[in-house]
Amino acid sequence: MPNKRVFISFAAEDSSARDFLVGQAKNKETPFEFVDMSVKEPWDEKWKTQCRTKIKGCDGVIALLSKKTYNAEGARWEMNCANEEKKPLLGVHIHKDDKGAIPPELAGKKVIEWTWDGIAAFINSL
Repeated sequence: MPNKRVFISFAAEDSSARDFLVGQAKNKETPFEFVDMSVKEPWDEKWKTQCRTKIKGCDGVIALLSKKTYNAEGARWEMNCANEEKKPLLGVHIHKDDKGAIPPELAGKKVIEWTWDGIAAFINSL
């Protein structure tokens, strides 16, 4: 089975959580595999065009959530883009005991605490 293509949306301040998720996916013990399609470019119109193209080419989007996410313009734009492109979208709290407000772009979407089983279930459903 080919790897799923997953776009990871995150606030810039939470890049370590994204790095951890991507690194963990390479571990043979992890119950999922995916290709990271995150955008690592500055926020401008060219970035938006490249980002939309990447999201369109993905099977789904995982939004990493923290207290920083609600005010992260780029991450919120990515989630909105995923909704516009009708891509499955999962919210994942990166801190169990220090959660931030859930952005409205995730209204009606599944939001979970970070568990490998929960992330695997989403990726395997794509």
